[in-house]
Amino acid sequence: MGGLFGVASKTDCSLDLFFGVDYHSHLGTRRGGIAVLGSDGKFTRSIHNIQNSPFRTKFEKDIEDLKGKIGIGCISDYEPQPLLVHSHLGNFAITTVGLVNNKDELINDVLKGGYTHFLEMSGGDINQTELIVALINHKDSILEGIQFVQEKIKGSITILVLTKEGIYAARDKLGRTPLQIGQKDGAYCVSFENFAYANLGYTDCHELGPAEIDFIDADGYKILQKPQEKMKICTFLWIYYGYPTATYEGVNVEQMRYNCGKFLAKRDKDSIHPDSIAGVPDSGIAHAVGYANESGIPFTRPFIKYTPTWPRSFMPVSQEQRNLIAHMKLIPVQQLIKDKKILLIDDSIVRGTQLRETTDFLYSSGAKEVHVRPACPPIMFGCKYLNFSRSKSELDLITRRIIRQFEGDNVSDEILQKYCDPDSEEYAKMLEEIRKQLHFTTLRYHRLDDMLDSTGLDHCKLCTYCWNGKED
Repeated sequence: MGGLFGVASKTDCSLDLFFGVDYHSHLGTRRGGIAVLGSDGKFTRSIHNIQNSPFRTKFEKDIEDLKGKIGIGCISDYEPQPLLVHSHLGNFAITTVGLVNNKDELINDVLKGGYTHFLEMSGGDINQTELIVALINHKDSILEGIQFVQEKIKGSITILVLTKEGIYAARDKLGRTPLQIGQKDGAYCVSFENFAYANLGYTDCHELGPAEIDFIDADGYKILQKPQEKMKICTFLWIYYGYPTATYEGVNVEQMRYNCGKFLAKRDKDSIHPDSIAGVPDSGIAHAVGYANESGIPFTRPFIKYTPTWPRSFMPVSQEQRNLIAHMKLIPVQQLIKDKKILLIDDSIVRGTQLRETTDFLYSSGAKEVHVRPACPPIMFGCKYLNFSRSKSELDLITRRIIRQFEGDNVSDEILQKYCDPDSEEYAKMLEEIRKQLHFTTLRYHRLDDMLDSTGLDHCKLCTYCWNGKED
């Protein structure tokens, strides 16, 4: 995934930029970067690996050298950013969030067009943001270049470009990721997560629409390209990735998760009778609170996440390491587990490994029953629009492994759609097999229609590809 933040101020912006980027640390674990325009008219940049240390500890010593009135920064889960660029369009810095699916095709086109080379990262990959730079440089202005990028790429891309005059901010063509502008006296900022600027004194000013391109300086913002009507914002931002205090399209993440829990409780009404409701820390907790509020069953925390030292469980590349960390950071509260019937809510089930270990952990701590309610439908397709996962195959998904177990290697789209239908026999068969393999007492996934209703937005504005395979 990743997050972006930029500031244009009439005074030094370095502290606002530092804290604004730091507030995006929940969106990535690989690298962080900051670029500022100094008083001498030159760009200064710092990039650090943040895999084993928080962003703040890596950059706090750099702040004195990153003084300026305008700057951008990012948290990146893959490539080093921002990049500093010298081209026929002048000097600028750039950072991006997204996933370009036709990267190889575009690289070949660029090279055939006379571009001499791309720098390789470790492992042989080409930095996606460098490709975006090459496409922008095809045109005679940065605005035209960004428009060209939006036209050419397949996937998703949101961009900040820092120039000596201000910041170009461009939201993904279909708005899959958010971008919002904040305002305070003497400064404007632009941010992936709007909560990131609240404690810095900024208030919400403007939310970019799909494909919108704005130019921001210390005096305000100008809309250079109006938003298009069609939107496909990622629903999973509310379910998992978004910070609870963030709001997208007017819908707060925490409130949406309460709504999810409420719908789950309504589907379960009078069918099971657990002693308590619990959420897998952290992203399952708000869903569980919503369920408890609706059902009247007490919310408890039968295990607590030890946060001082353990990083997010998806950080290590190795699945074995991720599983170990997921286990080590959860500390049981025996008095809330022994002889209890627990209904457990997690944001989703992807591979299933960690949730099975969590369930076994509850049983070994004395739980009588563990009922599981994921806060989204079964994930059936790997995301092709955002860099959510390092999975190399859809067979990493427990749903697809079980479908292969039932149907063999060659599964048609028609058959897959049957497994996506919560009212089909195939869906029921798949859920029962997941339940048995992961050792749950009962299993009921969130229905797609209920989950989309939880946002309060028109369903057509929400991306549902990972659950039903339906594209734009």
